[in-house]
Amino acid sequence: MAAGSEIPDFPYRCLVVGPSWVGDMLMAQSLFKALAARHPGLALDVLAPAWSHGILARMPEVRRALEAPFAHGRFGLGERWRLGRELAREGYDQAIVLPNSWKSALVPFFAGIPLRTGYVGEFRHGLLNDKRQLDPRAMPRLVERYSALAAPAAGASSRVPTALQPLLAVHPDVQEATLARLGLKRDRRILALCPGAEFGPAKRWPEAHYAAVARAKLEQGWQVWLFGSAKDRAVTEAIDQLSGGACTNLAGRTTLEETVDLLACAAAVVSNDSGLMHIAAAVNVPLIAVYGSTDPGYTPPYSDQARVVRLGLECSPCFKRECPLGHLDCLMKLAPERVLAVLDDLEGKA
Repeated sequence: MAAGSEIPDFPYRCLVVGPSWVGDMLMAQSLFKALAARHPGLALDVLAPAWSHGILARMPEVRRALEAPFAHGRFGLGERWRLGRELAREGYDQAIVLPNSWKSALVPFFAGIPLRTGYVGEFRHGLLNDKRQLDPRAMPRLVERYSALAAPAAGASSRVPTALQPLLAVHPDVQEATLARLGLKRDRRILALCPGAEFGPAKRWPEAHYAAVARAKLEQGWQVWLFGSAKDRAVTEAIDQLSGGACTNLAGRTTLEETVDLLACAAAVVSNDSGLMHIAAAVNVPLIAVYGSTDPGYTPPYSDQARVVRLGLECSPCFKRECPLGHLDCLMKLAPERVLAVLDDLEGKA
């Protein structure tokens, strides 16, 4: 990224160090909206992994997405210092650091940004000068925790903020081009299934359950599109086979930006607790979110069109990548009929 020699005249310039997960980046838009409301004419840049730039491009509050060139888990002190010195020329008024790690606060410190805001975290008292104390009981949801950082420091934690719903822009021209490229039509109602979960197996509803839902909607004349990354291809292929090969398997065939536009075409979405779940919520389509090892009280789909389905067993949420008891009952025993009943209810209210 090359900074210009002259700094444009913006009323307020803010750099946000963004999170590394799709869902968390979607939740961060509530902060971006709150900042834009507080600072008219805001110039907001987000330092984030390259994969997230397509999502950030769909957030009208963001001026620029700046690439964070740090491999996951890598310290890279020299790289962080050089990037910080480059960003010093941008004249930011404030930096807000969303990750809790020490190293995530280094770039704003090296950039000499005068106001550096974030929650007290991993040994970074000297790197932040606007340190916030988090009360998890007062703000159980991540979207509220992010939104609260837009408030001025004085009394910042005195009340729970009103978090604004993340909403991604849908681009009709890109949408039509993507539909044409993939040979997709909207002549029948579309059920989108998002059966992957980067976190691990304890967040993935079984393929057979997804296939049962797919077969029921196919019999009703719907079409079923399967979404996911290339890593999810084996899962989506299994669902397609169990559904008689009648689904459209899009796993690994679309960018995140294209996925935004395609999910917006759906009459309904069924998803695990994943980044795609949050994207579906952010394009405001009817959504059923299936939860197993994680907690919908912390990162729920933030949309009036969303419904959460879970069993709420005594052992959940455990927040483990794999079931520590070896049975995965929280998902295995969540029957497809329950999801189909919620689908019917959503369809009746459409």
